[in-house]
Amino acid sequence: MAHIQTRSQPDIRGAHAPDSAPELASAFASTRALSEALVEPLSDADATIQSMEDASPAKWHLAHTTWFWETFLLREHAPGYTLFDERWPFIHNSYYEAEGERIARFSRGMLSRPTLDEILAYRAHVTQAMDVLLENPEHEPLIRLGIAHEQQHQELLLTDIKHALFQNPLGPAMWPSDGAGPETGASDLGWHSHPGGIAKIGHQTGGFAFDNEGPVHRVLLEPFALADRLVTNGEWADFIADGGYETAALWLSDGWGWVNENGVRAPSYWKGDRHFTHSGWQERDPNAPVTHISYYEADAYASWAGHRLPTEFEWEAVARGQEGETASHDPAGGNQLDCAAPPLPVGGTNLFGDCWQFTRSGYLPYPRFQPAEGAVGEYNGKFMSGQFVLKGASCATARGHSRSSYRNFFYPHQRWQFTGLRLAKDI
Repeated sequence: MAHIQTRSQPDIRGAHAPDSAPELASAFASTRALSEALVEPLSDADATIQSMEDASPAKWHLAHTTWFWETFLLREHAPGYTLFDERWPFIHNSYYEAEGERIARFSRGMLSRPTLDEILAYRAHVTQAMDVLLENPEHEPLIRLGIAHEQQHQELLLTDIKHALFQNPLGPAMWPSDGAGPETGASDLGWHSHPGGIAKIGHQTGGFAFDNEGPVHRVLLEPFALADRLVTNGEWADFIADGGYETAALWLSDGWGWVNENGVRAPSYWKGDRHFTHSGWQERDPNAPVTHISYYEADAYASWAGHRLPTEFEWEAVARGQEGETASHDPAGGNQLDCAAPPLPVGGTNLFGDCWQFTRSGYLPYPRFQPAEGAVGEYNGKFMSGQFVLKGASCATARGHSRSSYRNFFYPHQRWQFTGLRLAKDI
């Protein structure tokens, strides 16, 4: 089958705006187009490789997000729809137990077939079939979930292929570098102070949100301050030079074991004064935010700096503007993904963008949380164990995807995502 070309790089700003039902079809189309634009630089071989169990092949992301639309919308709600290929749900299901058996996660990289061309043809088929459902308001909540789901996989596609290309000793570039590099600059560290008190936490503004963002509940905060920028590469280099990775007192016990067992002495993708990017090996900007660090590393750095990581509730309270007492922070602001281009942290004073920010809050259900019924109820609730909450958005997050209440989550050792840190302190 012919390769489906998507040479344009769609602008997705506002694609996930809440309460914009007339724009639902446009949001769906632009999201689908962006996914395909992201893989245009890749060969079939590039799109097939799986570099570790945490990651998935690029073409699997393309197929899985398409399986989601086919399974939860077209199969259930489109009259007369038949599966594109009845064999494919087994290889494209991720973790939905209610949808039956599936291929082991670590085996996704063994799927040389279907080819990238065949998966792109599958995507075109499903995208066209969705036309009949997009204008029916009854399906809007599930369609918005599908858009958000595919945006999550766009970010995973970018981080997974970065990890895969990094394994190649030739240091291949997914996109060529223009040689100029983005303008960066790190200001002196300032603080957003918060007086403490009772804060309302959770999704409150209407429009789409994931189930783990609610219910709205109250928390009591003590006075604190949140840094007005992310920790930089240069500051992290100072941490390394000062023996940060060799000083046991700075580390959680599990973190110290992880550092020594794995020989960790720097963030992922660092080598000397260079780092690996989607444009290959480049000089590392000391003023840009540090990224690709684990929770263990973030916590150790905060201890070294004489501060701490924020809680997710402190972070959200500042993002909301202290219940109207100060200006709120724009979730669509900062350095986020607008088109198919190399994502790279650049720095700034936005609370959102550049890197997902570790908090010291465990990923647990909010009071009165109840997972949704059916297979979609497996989306977030089943992962509420052993992980930590990250807030904000990264340079690989589709702009408009995140919110103040958004709860990203990863295990404490994982660092292949664009993860960084913003310091907090008691006042």
